[in-house]
Amino acid sequence: MLGNREIARLLAETADLMEIAGEDPFRIRSYRNGAAAVESHPEPVLDLLSNPARSVTEIPGIGKGLAAVLREIAARGSFERRDQLLEKYPPTALEFLKIQGLGPKSIALIWEHYRVSTIDDLERLCLDQKLRLLPRMGAKLEEKVLRSIASYRKRAGRFLLSFADEAASELAAYLAEGEGIDHVTPAGSLRRAKETVGDLDILVTGPNACRALDRFVTHPRVSEVLGKGPNKASARLGFEGLQVDVRALPSESYGAALQYFTGSKEHNIALRTRCVKLGLKLSEYGLFRTDGDARIAGETEEGVYQALGLAWIPPELRENQGEIEAAAEGSLPRLIELADIRGDLHMHTTASDGHATLEDMAEAARALGYRYIAITDHSKALAMANGLDERRVLDFAERVRRLDQGALGIRVLSGIECDIRKDGSLDLADEALAALDLVVASVHSYMNLEPAAMTDRLLRALECPYVRVLGHPTGRLLLQREAFPFDFERVAARAAERRVAFEINASPERLDLDAPLLRLAKQRGVRFVISTDAHHPKHLANMRYGVLTARRGWLEAADVLNTAISWT
Repeated sequence: MLGNREIARLLAETADLMEIAGEDPFRIRSYRNGAAAVESHPEPVLDLLSNPARSVTEIPGIGKGLAAVLREIAARGSFERRDQLLEKYPPTALEFLKIQGLGPKSIALIWEHYRVSTIDDLERLCLDQKLRLLPRMGAKLEEKVLRSIASYRKRAGRFLLSFADEAASELAAYLAEGEGIDHVTPAGSLRRAKETVGDLDILVTGPNACRALDRFVTHPRVSEVLGKGPNKASARLGFEGLQVDVRALPSESYGAALQYFTGSKEHNIALRTRCVKLGLKLSEYGLFRTDGDARIAGETEEGVYQALGLAWIPPELRENQGEIEAAAEGSLPRLIELADIRGDLHMHTTASDGHATLEDMAEAARALGYRYIAITDHSKALAMANGLDERRVLDFAERVRRLDQGALGIRVLSGIECDIRKDGSLDLADEALAALDLVVASVHSYMNLEPAAMTDRLLRALECPYVRVLGHPTGRLLLQREAFPFDFERVAARAAERRVAFEINASPERLDLDAPLLRLAKQRGVRFVISTDAHHPKHLANMRYGVLTARRGWLEAADVLNTAISWT
């Protein structure tokens, strides 16, 4: 049975194929909007389709044409337009869109001339210096494509943190339903909140922990069982192929196993080095003295760290980046928590490319207990996103002021996500920016500039007196696009001087900035905001991923501006 995520994937991939084929941009956009609408819809689309009293056109963004497509997907798992495109272009052509430097037109041109259909074929084409022979391509593009292919291969088999988190939550709830289960706990890189995850480790304890393995391998989403023994079962989930390992543990080893399987490898090595100096040995079974088999800890993680003379270390910090020394000295930071967040300062509405109204977003934020939000629709440079020009910005600011009189039960700030143009100037006139409560400045184009040019571009943007936040500062898209290079320390230092905050973009596709850059920016005196970049009320829940990223960067509540009770 197809879930909303799988249906959305079919629509989005078809839009990609349509773009490669050079089809009508309006139709392409309708498929992309439809994919976003389906994925964010709170109830299963297949339930709507099977209910004669309901219609999928109830979903905003789904018209009669897409409704027919969804009915066909429900009936046979695909639809005619997708099938036609897959006859013209192989499914592997979709991989090419993940290679930096190649757009739909370039991919169509490569296919037309060379009929290459795999990443290996594309790499061979570049190595043979044949890509440069095509119109509008050259040696520099070949080099860029080769670098991107190498990066893409490193990312292969990785999954977004949000995807792994949702899968783990579903499995944990399913396994916990069995009788005689005490704990079901995800471990590994998911527990450390790494931005991407290679596989899932789930630990189960209780009198019937071993029975959870039988239950796991019969889960509806399991597509392939890789192995099953008395204490461990491994399987892959769905078409995505995420590998999950479930381990059944005795209760007395739960803490030690949780520590061991959480990692990181580097953290564990450093911890075991400390054990040797103390005459101890640590494994997934417990903490023991080396001069005998006496167990001194293992039932809880806290007990393991305490026995080693350490404060308990939050999982997000376990990367052997000074956390063990800080735990020994009692100087670990009090990391920011989700409950510290008082508002969300980056979101979009139907005024640009969002999928809900201002009122809808405000109501959803109020339900989360927020005191304020900023509506930051796109500026005019993003024409495909229906960006706002100066007149619409001024009208919007006036509308927000009328609404922001308590009628919505939450303070609403008039804002904009203003595009930083190639030369570093902003996309809107100062008069329009001055009328707003909050300006988030972001790069959305010309991401292939040389590092020096990108640095100058960002430094000029910071000089604008109305800019309060630098949005998704490195421009990365996880598993799709690398961060653009620039002199980060120089930009961070200037941002601190100008009192411009760096955004921690909580969108699971971005999680920008990453942990090392967060620590570096903090050292340079930068303050931060954590925002979701939400395009639908459902996306506001992504704030937790931004907070987890901030925790990985050792940030405390005082480092983050939108932990303040009010925004000025």
